[in-house]
Amino acid sequence: KNLGIEIRKGDYNNRQDFDRALQEVDTVLLVSGMDKPGNRIQQHRNVIDAAKKSGVQKIVYTSIVGDEDKNAFSPIVQSNRQTERDIQESGLLWAIGRNGIYIEPDLEYMDTYVKEGEIRNCAGEGKCAYTSREELGSAYAKMLIEEKHNAQVYNLVGEPITQEELADKINQVYNTNLKYKPVSVEDYAAERKEELGDFLGTVIAGIYEGIKSGANDVPSDFEKAAGRPHKTVLEMIQNYIN
Repeated sequence: KNLGIEIRKGDYNNRQDFDRALQEVDTVLLVSGMDKPGNRIQQHRNVIDAAKKSGVQKIVYTSIVGDEDKNAFSPIVQSNRQTERDIQESGLLWAIGRNGIYIEPDLEYMDTYVKEGEIRNCAGEGKCAYTSREELGSAYAKMLIEEKHNAQVYNLVGEPITQEELADKINQVYNTNLKYKPVSVEDYAAERKEELGDFLGTVIAGIYEGIKSGANDVPSDFEKAAGRPHKTVLEMIQNYIN
């Protein structure tokens, strides 16, 4: 409230919430839901349909980078691509960002990494163009308010690096001595499922399987969106601890 921001209730499963919440709104940032892929498409359509009914002029959508059919993360990518199409066919102005993998979860996991002395996953030598929530916020702010981004689909990612390079950057900032240990997709999936449950464990393993196959080594459109270069991996890690 101290920022002059009004908060309105919105449940992705309740279309009526958005009929009310989007009244007198010009531009909507549609943040991809966290439900299972089979549920997300209709949830997002609830927002899109309400936006059309309420007189919204523009939708900006947070989609994701990734393969549509090659790994366990693909169903989520497929659902995001369908929402992209739904928005493009809505008749409204639109802009779409395809988010890279956030670097924050790795940094939030530092206690475990330090305890085990290693970063372990199934990405192998694949490169991942990491980003951060802060960087994405800068890009989406511009995409929401600047007309030049209309009808554009942007890869919102930074520089692609391997897991060994990630470990090296983390070591530089945290003064640690972490090593990267590659494991098989099957072993990593089993490990993640045991810790996180079947759904989330499968998703996380699928993300790293995608990295291994090159799905996250994509050219960056970040500067087009944000008007400045993406921060380096080292800068993102330093910003996180500061």
